[in-house]
Amino acid sequence: MMLRIAQVAPLIESVPPKYYGGTERVVSYLTEALVRQGHDVTLFASGDSRTAARLVPVIDCALRLHPAGLDPLAYHAIQLDRVLQQADEFDVIHFHIDVLHFPLVRYLSTPHLTTMHGRLDLPHLPSVFRAFSQMPLVSISHGQRTPVPFANWQSTVYNGIPAGYYTFNDKPGDYLAFLGRISPEKGIEQAIEIACRSGRQLRIAAKVDKVDKEFFRARVRPHLNHPLVEYLGEINEHEKDDFLGNAQALLFPIDWPEPFGLTMIEAMAVGTPVIAFRRGSVPEVMCDGVSGYIVQTVDEAIAAVNRVKGLSRARCRQYFEQRFSDQVMAKGYLRIYQQLMEPRSLQTAAGGVRWSS
Repeated sequence: MMLRIAQVAPLIESVPPKYYGGTERVVSYLTEALVRQGHDVTLFASGDSRTAARLVPVIDCALRLHPAGLDPLAYHAIQLDRVLQQADEFDVIHFHIDVLHFPLVRYLSTPHLTTMHGRLDLPHLPSVFRAFSQMPLVSISHGQRTPVPFANWQSTVYNGIPAGYYTFNDKPGDYLAFLGRISPEKGIEQAIEIACRSGRQLRIAAKVDKVDKEFFRARVRPHLNHPLVEYLGEINEHEKDDFLGNAQALLFPIDWPEPFGLTMIEAMAVGTPVIAFRRGSVPEVMCDGVSGYIVQTVDEAIAAVNRVKGLSRARCRQYFEQRFSDQVMAKGYLRIYQQLMEPRSLQTAAGGVRWSS
């Protein structure tokens, strides 16, 4: 059955993002997968987004790279107004903008759900989820839910990426990779220590947010003079394929409750194993000894570096295809869409009131 689906993306990055941007990248992959399956999809996003769906642009350029430095709250308010104006045109509305829309859509008659893409251990969130206890939510890992198990969770759907976007590489180089964002919780200092003590080159492809500039200046930049450490800055999607594919392993020494960790499955997609600290979603996303190694300490990570060549990169890629493709993700969300629509269908058939969350 063809569904009319609205995807509501953050306006911080384009869909897909030009550089770093996990949420917007996942929204893009999901949107395009649903279009390929024959669904009528409308994407509410920035005007510089690229999609096969019908694009409803809210602003000409994504806010992070916008030259005018605009207020995100103001433009997300405009976005929500446009979504609500068109709400009756959709069978289901899928929000990806955290909790901003909760007060506006709690009585919306159109079925809707919200994927929580971020960390949920923040002190204000229990109060929010109790105040909006009827809001249908989806988690991106079971571990992500741990701080708020009482919320109205419909399901967990793991993030997925298109297998065809990533090239399997069975003949990598000998360097270690660090990809994503430079911040204390992402473990960049630990990655540098692991590489240097292992005697391996570390190539760093990562952005530095404004909030982390002082951390970068004081704690990271002094290490960039080391002969084994190379900083590349942010890279785009094409560069990421080569960067990960030619790496011996991706280092993921996080020190926070990672909700998912998209870079892990991007590495698996090219056959590159991951050496990851046991935090957050890592035990769910990783398969120890197949997609890499799960470790607890820097010393364990160094030992893993020395035996990572023994892993089969083909098995690593196969593990990704079975669990984390965009098609697997789309199938998971379509199941939830159908579940949310069923009460409305039953009530309509009985002459009752339209479904409401």
